[in-house]
Amino acid sequence: MLANASIIDPWMQTIGLLSAPAEGSKRRGSGPNEGHRARHLDGTALRGVSVSLLDRPTSSTATISWRDSTRCCYGDQVWHSWRAGTEGVCAMSGRPIRPGDAVYKPRPCRPAPCNAGAMILTSALDAARKN
Repeated sequence: MLANASIIDPWMQTIGLLSAPAEGSKRRGSGPNEGHRARHLDGTALRGVSVSLLDRPTSSTATISWRDSTRCCYGDQVWHSWRAGTEGVCAMSGRPIRPGDAVYKPRPCRPAPCNAGAMILTSALDAARKN
């Protein structure tokens, strides 16, 4: 029954290679949060994330493009303004976030998005809007 138990599943091998850093190099990613303490809800490091501001429909909402090659892709995710309740790292700028800072977070929904614990500093969104 388990005669082929020693055969490696190609899909699991691919996933393992995608999540492992390249041999002889440090962890690399396209996001500015590389090397910081930004985390997914399950505690794993936020690496290789690309975050872009698409629109500011109102003064308290932003439409964000979130691309994470190993977890999720949200082409037009709505984020809302909030006050940070915990420490974190801005997913857009990589700057530290302290409790009480003005931030944007993904709008709550069920099921929760993979990036539900992410935050973006309001100042980083304002800077992105000017560019």
